[in-house]
Formats: sequence, structure tokens, C-alpha cells
Amino acid sequence: MPTERLEDCEGLVVLCTCPDVMVAEKLAQTIVEQHLAACVNLLPSVTSIYHWQGAIERATECLLLIKTERAVYPALESALAELHPYQVPEIVALPIVQGLPPYLRWMAESVGPASANVP
Repeated sequence: MPTERLEDCEGLVVLCTCPDVMVAEKLAQTIVEQHLAACVNLLPSVTSIYHWQGAIERATECLLLIKTERAVYPALESALAELHPYQVPEIVALPIVQGLPPYLRWMAESVGPASANVP
């Protein structure tokens, strides 16, 4: 089934690293329950190499791939920043420019205040 470009697509994939799977699962569960994400995938073991406070650091982390909509991004970012244990958590949003239309519709219907009323 071919994908099509959706000019009105407001979907985002948000990347967020966590120190371990336990923190990642708690964040994922919370943001899905709050209808800030349609789905969150946890990649349990990624190696991050980064600059921090003048040194090059290396850490094993868990990566969240968060599927959401642009309209709820401010609330999602706020929730992640508040709940996250890192001083400066990675919260980076990438636009979805193509995708399977039924999946993108499901995403849009699964987030935000209106989705809380859908059985």
C-alpha cells in the first residue's frame, strides 16, 4: 500500500533518552495516559557519546520514540521536562512528512483532550 504526502499532517516523532528502562517505561506510560502521545517505542540500550560540562561523556541509555501531534507538543515537552531525572533532557521533535494515512489519522485521534473521550 503506497504512502502519500499529507499536506495537513501535524505528526511528530519526539526523541527522548532516559537513564534506564524503568524511567523510560514510567515516562512512556504517563504521557500515553495523559493523551500526549499516541504511541511510545522504547529502545532499551543505546550508547550515547556527548559533551557535558567540559568533558566527553559516554552512557548507556534507553531511547523513547514518541509519536504525537504538533498541537500537544508544548504540553508533552513540559511533562517530559518536569518528570525527567536529567538536568537537561534530550527532547527533540522531528516532523512526519509521509506515512500511511490510516496510521497518521489514528495518531491524530489518539492525542489531545478530544481523544480522552473516545472509547
